[in-house]
Order: sequence, then C-alpha cells, then structure tokens
Amino acid sequence: MTAHILDGNALGQKLRAGFKQKAEELAAQGVRPGLAVILVGEDAASQVYVRNKVNACAQAGFYSEKYTYAPDVDPQVVFDKIAELNADAKIHGILVQLPLPRHFNADAVLDAIAAEKDVDGFRAENVGALMQGQPCFIPCTPYGAMKFFEEAGISPRGKEAVIVGRSNIVGKPMAMLLMHAGATVTVCHSQTKDLKAHCLRADILVAAIGKPKMITGDMVKPGAVVIDVGINRMPDGKLCGDVDFESVKEVASFITPVPGGVGPMTITMLLANTLESAERTLNA
Repeated sequence: MTAHILDGNALGQKLRAGFKQKAEELAAQGVRPGLAVILVGEDAASQVYVRNKVNACAQAGFYSEKYTYAPDVDPQVVFDKIAELNADAKIHGILVQLPLPRHFNADAVLDAIAAEKDVDGFRAENVGALMQGQPCFIPCTPYGAMKFFEEAGISPRGKEAVIVGRSNIVGKPMAMLLMHAGATVTVCHSQTKDLKAHCLRADILVAAIGKPKMITGDMVKPGAVVIDVGINRMPDGKLCGDVDFESVKEVASFITPVPGGVGPMTITMLLANTLESAERTLNA
C-alpha cells in the first residue's frame, strides 16, 4: 500500500480561489480584507514565511501591510505599533511572526493584539473559546490539518488520534479540535515513555515535535492518516518533516508531504481567518 498524498498546494489554491471571490464581494461593499504582519529580527525562515503571507494576500485580493524591526528593537515600539493597528479600521487581522527575540515577552505581545484581530488564534480569549468549543479564530496550522480531513472525507469520530508535540501553536489546539470532532486523543512529548507504542495505536497521527524524520514506518499503524507539521532543513539544504516520508508512505493511507503539505494550508487558513474578521466588521 502506498499512501494517498494530501496536497496542501492544491487544496490551498482551491480554497484561496473562493476567498478571492468573497474578497471581491466585500470590496464591492466597501470592505477590503486587511492583514498587518510584524516581523522582528533577521531570522531567514521567518522572512520567507512573512513574504509568503504577504504574497498570498495580494493573490487573494487582500490588503496587507508589513512592518519590520531590528532584532534589538525596544519592545515598546512593537506594542505601540500593535495598539495603532488595533485602532486601524482597514486592518482586520494582526500577525506577529514568531519566534521573537529573547528580550520580548511573547505572551504579552500576543495578548496585546485585539481579540477580534487575533487571526493567528493565539490570544487567551481565543484559546479559551477553542477549549470550550465556542466560535473563535482557530490557530492556522491545526485548522489546515482539519481541512485536509474534510477534503479527504476522513472523519475523526471514534478514531484514536495521537499528537507528537504539545506546543501552544500546534499540539494543544490540534488536540482540542480532534476532541471536538469526536476522536480519542493522546498527546505525546519529549518525556513520553515508549513513544512507538503510542504511535502504533493511532488511526490519526500528527507529528509536530521539531525533529527531522523522527517518525519512521515501523512506528505507524497500517492505514493510519499521517499529518506532518514539521519543517526541518537538512545539512544538504533540503527540507524534510518530522516524518520519514519514504518509509511512512508505504504504511499510511494518507500522508502530507514536506514541503507542500501543511505549510501552504497554514497560510491559507490565515487568509480564511482574516476574511472572517472582515466579514464580522461588515455585519457589526
């Protein structure tokens, strides 16, 4: 058995075409979805991510602004910019690219973003609403993973789901979404004993641990759905995920590639949240 590839580029383009049409409809009513992106420092990967997000906005007919700051900038400068953007009616979403330099309190920065513009879904109010199953902005990477299930006709209900990684950005919200969808969820991490045994139980396996090719074919239940959130650069410059794609694809029923899997869907769902925020202002 060779797994079906869950193509994030293809699904992302399909969804973005719909976003572009909705953006045109909103523009006709005087509202153009607007996203502001803040980048602090010179991290090469972050620069690529921000460029891709700005380009995606342009392609979907969204308005965007980008603000870049030196790595040693006074955090108050960033807080002041966030406050300015919170009050800017043409901005519907604010994104602060992570990671931030060490002299920043990342939680305080994220909580400075107005809840109605927190399109990354990281502010405490949105996190709490997600836990309760209330309407909220869903963190973009887990949101994209759920769209893969929807597109492929995969219902998590009644299935065993195992998430490797417990970050606030991916692992924890992914667990919440899968629980709301009816799955029985196990969250593993660096201190989990016998990780392989947990993984082998999984009908749905989400790898978000940040270690290249950590999940191998002998750790995957035959027929499992495997979502690889990791993105790692190897010594030869090539990108790979947290899953050993070549061995796992021979065992799994569905698998996301790296690159071209979860990454494009993360940006796609950022656009979805920004569009939703713009629609809310129109209906307010």
